[in-house]
Amino acid sequence: MRIQSFLFFLFLTFSLGACKLSYRTASFLPSTHEIDYAVSKHWAVYSSISSEGNEIGAAIDATTADVFYVYPTLFIDKRDTNWNAAIDDDKVNADVMKWILPYQAAAWADAGRLFVPFYRQNHYRAFFEPYRNQGGNAAIALAYADVKAAFDHYMVHENNGRPIILAGHSQGALHLKRLLQEYFDGKHLQSQLVAAYLIGTRIMEDDFNKLKPLISPDQIGGYVSWNSYKKGKYPKYYAWYNNAVTTNPVTWDDSKNSHISDHKGLLYYDNIIYDKRLKVEKINGMLWVSLPKVPKRFWMSFVKDYHRFDVTLFWEDIRQNALQRVEAFNNEKLIAPQGQF
Repeated sequence: MRIQSFLFFLFLTFSLGACKLSYRTASFLPSTHEIDYAVSKHWAVYSSISSEGNEIGAAIDATTADVFYVYPTLFIDKRDTNWNAAIDDDKVNADVMKWILPYQAAAWADAGRLFVPFYRQNHYRAFFEPYRNQGGNAAIALAYADVKAAFDHYMVHENNGRPIILAGHSQGALHLKRLLQEYFDGKHLQSQLVAAYLIGTRIMEDDFNKLKPLISPDQIGGYVSWNSYKKGKYPKYYAWYNNAVTTNPVTWDDSKNSHISDHKGLLYYDNIIYDKRLKVEKINGMLWVSLPKVPKRFWMSFVKDYHRFDVTLFWEDIRQNALQRVEAFNNEKLIAPQGQF
């Protein structure tokens, strides 16, 4: 298991970093029929029960929230000319179950009932030129339509006024940003929002009219976001992050830096949580992260872009913070009167 996990980390590290160039032109558009999320096989996790029948997270009661989580881009094969993954894509769905659930989604699972829909995510190429205008934008729109349909099903059949955490990484966070804009920003549903964790995508404060970045660990009703990079290094596309919202995922406040003693824990490929292993520094639009002090870390010395580790580097920090915000939500009982928003 440790060897498999290590190989997957290396796969994410080097294949994602290399897949920005030399794609074959995409040519196959998927069926645009709406996915029926009343069908159980279209959910990786539904009400904290995985599609494999396993319970994920701690005991759920009236004091917990609901967590709606959307996973990052796994559809990256350069040889695949489809714009979107099929809803029953065996490889993507298997990767979600084997890797994404434990290394990402489970970080929020103790804070509430977990809901993780499968969706026809767009291929990685769709985010880049010249592909954006060759079908990429339509592919992104279709992926979002699935996320929206899944959320609609959840709201109608499961929510019943319960507090909500939205959590996602990379492509998942991008779709959740739009979901926030349509359903929460200045809308009545904003009163049910514990927090939105929009990790690994660019978020600007003017993306929203009413929602604001959260700047204390127990603040509720807004969002957090960060993009991780190795300390002292800049990406070639650094200007793209200019003025992007950057949360300190260790202190969860306005602190520019953190101390190594503040770090609650990263989830490493050996499935062990290591605390007090890294420091962060906020720079304009990005988060610098020190080289984590973990066993056999030589391979991380060659990695500059920590995007694929945005969640795992702060796994325990996220878990504890989600619990803290849910507790604050319940204590303050911030359910706004009808019409306030």
